[in-house]
Amino acid sequence: MKAVEQLRSPLRVFEKLESEVRSYCRSFPTVFTHARDYKLWDAEGREYIDFFAGAGALNYGHNNPKIKEKLIEYLMNDGVTHSLDMATAAKENFLKRFYHVILKPRGLHYKVMFPGPTGTNSVESALKLARKVTGRDTVISFTNAFHGMTLGSLAVTGNKFKRKGAGIPLNNSISMPFDNYLGDEADTVNYIERFLEDNGSGVSLPAAIILETVQAEGGINAASFQWLQRIEEICRRWNILLIVDDVQMGCGRTGPFFSFEPAGIQPDIVCLSKSIGGYGLPMALTLIKPEFDVWEPGEHNGTFRGNNLGFVAAAQALSYWENESFSEEIKAKGERVRVFLEKLVRQHPEMEGEVRGRGLIQGIAVGKDGLAEKICAAAFERGLIMETSGANSEVVKLLPPLTIDEAGLNKGLQILEDSIKWCKKGH
Repeated sequence: MKAVEQLRSPLRVFEKLESEVRSYCRSFPTVFTHARDYKLWDAEGREYIDFFAGAGALNYGHNNPKIKEKLIEYLMNDGVTHSLDMATAAKENFLKRFYHVILKPRGLHYKVMFPGPTGTNSVESALKLARKVTGRDTVISFTNAFHGMTLGSLAVTGNKFKRKGAGIPLNNSISMPFDNYLGDEADTVNYIERFLEDNGSGVSLPAAIILETVQAEGGINAASFQWLQRIEEICRRWNILLIVDDVQMGCGRTGPFFSFEPAGIQPDIVCLSKSIGGYGLPMALTLIKPEFDVWEPGEHNGTFRGNNLGFVAAAQALSYWENESFSEEIKAKGERVRVFLEKLVRQHPEMEGEVRGRGLIQGIAVGKDGLAEKICAAAFERGLIMETSGANSEVVKLLPPLTIDEAGLNKGLQILEDSIKWCKKGH
């Protein structure tokens, strides 16, 4: 506690001038000055390993040198930075690269929409389009879902605290149980289908079902591939649009570029943001099957949907996906993390821990109230940045850059183990 108090003095400016809504600076009470790859340094010169990665916006690390070089070159040549949705060379290059590197090799057919450059705006556009296509207003979402902080996205978000912040009723959505929400024995797909087929259920036929394949903020709840396939079958049977929110799980977080690839499903609409910008730059995409691209010109827009620096960085970031090697590296690192976390759970049964997640989005759900937060605070004191997730902050969440090397991954995992041991002693 003394160490934390000593760090508070550099935060006086933020405490005095910035809104009380600030969040992460309370968990990480220091002033950061620079960053590279998987490391950050603060004003005191202290080094931190980053197992947070900008909440998933920095899959390729801080100041990735290959991407930075392209950005500097573009700026030095007076490339267009802001263009609304006008045609620019930077956008053209990104669209070509995205088609040839991502969509075509996977046999995916999507039109690319540039909404406002945030994940919640991508979700808002997806919800609006699904309602426009079907003429229906209800959307089915899931328990513990998180889709953003604007009103439409909050309406399909499960977290009580975040929903309360809206200040008004959040309508036109129905929450259904996610995979395993009711335990291993309950079939939540049958549960959903029963509501749809029964005219007395009180649930109208929805415009869309929106889901995350792994609920990151909701507690790292990973849906089984079979469950995802069956949800897609429901959508096809009832002419419901399937929206996959891949804002945090996309761009390789679970191993493949899209988190839904291993399940073999093809959503009607896909939401991307966070690491699609490559460098932590604001950018978002809404991918739409061509038959559902029924927008009128300007029907959904935004001043900063033409962030050309984002296009430049995103196009360069796609170089990681020109073959399968990067994806295989992520899977190998993910397996290394899983083995380590399972060892920790076995060695520390007092945590009442459960390992969750896929790829490089994993964590330990802790059974004791408040322990996950204590572990993350102890990790920060030891030079590791990580956060909790879950409705009650009960999950210790690991979200390192995908590019982290073996030495960095091992050091971060060791700090996590040391932090658990420290908390075990009753500090």
